[in-house]
Parts: sequence; structure tokens; C-alpha cells
Amino acid sequence: MTEQTKKNQINIELSEEVAEGVYSNLAMITHSNSEFIIDFIKMMPGIPKARVKSRIILTPQHAKRLYRALKDNISKYENMYGTIDIPEGGDMIPPFSLGGPTPEA
Repeated sequence: MTEQTKKNQINIELSEEVAEGVYSNLAMITHSNSEFIIDFIKMMPGIPKARVKSRIILTPQHAKRLYRALKDNISKYENMYGTIDIPEGGDMIPPFSLGGPTPEA
């Protein structure tokens, strides 16, 4: 490993809590002139209330890097596993029921 390569490396730590991850089945994105905000939300079937599980705030430059990285990774995924199908209207917010049973008291 060259000296320059060693200088460019970043030591990244991942705690156990963060490594578990957070499940999200909806993301909402907003922006201002100086930042992008991505709220990762977990919706439960039949529950008309959803909760933001994580919020990420990015500069416009980092948002574009994330976009490029996602685009690249989706392409790699589809080359390995096939096209990811999105049902018609799948770009819209899913219904709160998500097709599950309606809860009753």
C-alpha cells in the first residue's frame, strides 16, 4: 500500500446499535437551497399513522453523490438479480393499509 493510499483512507466505526439498521418502507424527501432532508418512515398495515424512524440531512453535493451511488448499485443489483418491478402507481405514497387486514378493536 502506498503512502498516498494510506493518507486517503478513512477509519469508519459501526456500533452494534447502528449495525442493526432501521426498517423503512417509505421515504419522503424535501429540500431547501442549502440542504436535502430524507425522512425514512415505517408504515404498518392498517395503521393510519406512520412514524419517522430516521432523518438524514445532506448538502446538495452529497445528495447528488448519494443519487449516483444508488443508481450505480441498483444497476449492479439488476444485472445480478433481474429488473426491479414497480407496480403501476408505485411512485405514489402507498395506501395506509398496505393491503393488510384492517385492525378491529
